[in-house]
Amino acid sequence: MTEEPRYGVLVVGAGFIADAHIQAITVDPRAELVGLVDVDPGRAMAFSYSHGGVRWTADLDTALGWPEVDAVIVCTPNMTHASIAEQVVRAGKHLLVEKPLATTVADARQAARRFADAGLTLAAAHTHRCYDYGMAVKDAIDEGVVGQPLLARLAILGSWIWPDWRAWVLDPAKSGGHSLHNGVHLLDLATWWLGDEPVSIYARGQKQSSAALRIYDHLDMTVTVANGATASCEMSRAHRPAGFGARELLVAGTDGVLSQDWDGESSLLFSDQGLQAVPAVGGNGFARQLSAWLDSIEGAEPVMPTADAVRAVALGVAAELSIARREPVMLEEVLDLTGASV
Repeated sequence: MTEEPRYGVLVVGAGFIADAHIQAITVDPRAELVGLVDVDPGRAMAFSYSHGGVRWTADLDTALGWPEVDAVIVCTPNMTHASIAEQVVRAGKHLLVEKPLATTVADARQAARRFADAGLTLAAAHTHRCYDYGMAVKDAIDEGVVGQPLLARLAILGSWIWPDWRAWVLDPAKSGGHSLHNGVHLLDLATWWLGDEPVSIYARGQKQSSAALRIYDHLDMTVTVANGATASCEMSRAHRPAGFGARELLVAGTDGVLSQDWDGESSLLFSDQGLQAVPAVGGNGFARQLSAWLDSIEGAEPVMPTADAVRAVALGVAAELSIARREPVMLEEVLDLTGASV
């Protein structure tokens, strides 16, 4: 017998990323899409029709009042995350919000406090933690196959993905900058692999596609963690030709080196025992993320703890600050900030 859904999920924001989250909802028997919200009524209506005529509205407070809504997935621009999180927590709903959790450390901390005080689950959608390659590397490190990690190198290189120059991502006041919007994936993942708290970051940005850009579409970011290990992260949306995509990673430790080139999911382990393959775990990252979120609502340990989501915001903000100053920035300084991001 098919298990009845236990969680009615409301999706906020009818952009392209919402499709990935909705597909994840359809494969987990515990969840059911019960509505969607978008500030553009025409877009909300069209999105509803393309998803079976699900209930829709342009007003979030109205949707949060629907009795069948238990949890919310937010797929809206970055600058809206903090205010929407406040609406959701006031309505008493669990929340999964697209990364970053907020565009300032102060707002991220406020959201974390509000949900914790309310006894509700808050998660940021750092989906790369749930991708096959991310989990395979983390599992291998935790199993000790490279010994103590000393260096993580991660590069995710791609071409231009934004529709036109009006895209909100290209406005740092709305996105928080490219370090916080896309670079944060790498900053979080590499720090997670190294398994220690970041203490400083040095970032450099380039405007490869056009000097008229207000963000840096190519990022080079180096994070140092408390035990002295380092992570080198390269993020690009400036590569050519169109449609180009590549991922490269390397984790070097005291007992071995994990290497993965281009778009593979499995890794190679170089150690005293010779060359071995480290297979990926298999599965869909968005589906796994949704399942982990529902598990955490039910009391399981989260894949992306709220404290890590706040730290990821701090890393992204610090990277933007480092680019502006052209010098390393200590995370302690950024974690003390209470105002808007750079």
